[in-house]
Amino acid sequence: MNNDQDTIIALSTPSGSGAIGVIRLSGPDAISLTNTVFAGKDLEKQATHTLHFGLVKDGDHIVDEVVAGLFVAPKSYTKENVVEISCHGSNYIIQQIINLLISKGARAAKPGEFTLRAFLNGAFDLSQAEAVADLIASNSKASHDVAMQQMRGGFANELKGLREQLIHFASMIELELDFAEEDVEFANREQLKNLVNKINYVLQRLISSFEMGNVIKNGVPIVIAGKPNVGKSTLLNALLNEERAIVSDIAGTTRDTIEDELTIGGIVFRFIDTAGIRDTADIIEALGVERTLEKMKQAKLIIYMADAAQSIPEIEEQVRGLAQLAIPYLILVNKADLISTDQRKAFEGLNAVFISAKEKQGIDELKTTLLEQVNLHHINTSETLVTNIRHVEALKQTENALQMVLANVDNPVTSDFLAMDIKQALHYLGEITGTVTTDDLLENIFTKFCIGK
Repeated sequence: MNNDQDTIIALSTPSGSGAIGVIRLSGPDAISLTNTVFAGKDLEKQATHTLHFGLVKDGDHIVDEVVAGLFVAPKSYTKENVVEISCHGSNYIIQQIINLLISKGARAAKPGEFTLRAFLNGAFDLSQAEAVADLIASNSKASHDVAMQQMRGGFANELKGLREQLIHFASMIELELDFAEEDVEFANREQLKNLVNKINYVLQRLISSFEMGNVIKNGVPIVIAGKPNVGKSTLLNALLNEERAIVSDIAGTTRDTIEDELTIGGIVFRFIDTAGIRDTADIIEALGVERTLEKMKQAKLIIYMADAAQSIPEIEEQVRGLAQLAIPYLILVNKADLISTDQRKAFEGLNAVFISAKEKQGIDELKTTLLEQVNLHHINTSETLVTNIRHVEALKQTENALQMVLANVDNPVTSDFLAMDIKQALHYLGEITGTVTTDDLLENIFTKFCIGK
């Protein structure tokens, strides 16, 4: 995927017209190539981390006035020579400059190739590189904080310490193999067991953090469920403060799920408006109800919506069905502006939250309740949280390998088998940080990046 002798080029700002576009080059010839089209100071004689105003010229034709930022290797993002050209944000100008530099010898960058080069050149490990993508995609304070913590090496440093201790024991056991005929023991088996138990404790904590980390990264899935015409779509529109879902008096208007996101207290909530739950002969509506039930099983929290026209026994019956899913739920009584004091008292036994979706009453109170229900606003994002499914799988495989180490320590096996199990654990830990990689793994990770990063 990578040829580090090439000088690559790409637009690093979003495509489309804007005030400024930033074109990035990286590679051994980044500065010299730019110098061939730059009218101003001789860029090859300038210091790193300096900005220079000048013209980009194609022969005698002036393409644009630009500012060229220089980052001389190894003091750059990729640890190669890097130039960032800030030009006017016209699509025409941007393409003219990129095509001009390609004609001079640069190559169009592939998705994620700048960050791939940074990883291959030792700027950071693989888990930190993946955190760069998470940082770009972050859409809330919590997801930003978690990605920033990982990009700055929080997760990597924790794994590095564990791996170094395991490597020490692996080397001691390897040494035993050299003296196999003398039956000596360099690695204290009791200390090895204590270390493995200590590492397993950390692994279990990291694995269990994935549920929370994944929710922070991708948003809290909240399903809005209930009978037809209780105001589910009106609630979604009130929460988002826009007409996102069609609202009608006709029962069964919502045939499919509608999803949208809202940030509350720094946490992204992914609200899913669903088809009303009822028996129906309409094939399309029945499919919508089936999808509703599937979405409910995947939810972090279910908002069960009722209105004043429903009886308490009817609501209690539907709530009993929800309880069987073993997913937290919140009872929401809509049309509270039409409920009498006596009706409100009757509903209070259900621990319900009262709103009027149409009049947008009680929406702020609902948002506060949602934060309390998911209990994410008090989390410490400075702690290590696993947000990547690849990392979780590798951690689980590491844990399995270490369980084999524990089993073999207490069994009369030779040192070579014990060394193999430890090496297997080291292999899986290495897959997370990139100490162990394959071309397929790197391509799978970096091709998901945007071009220019």
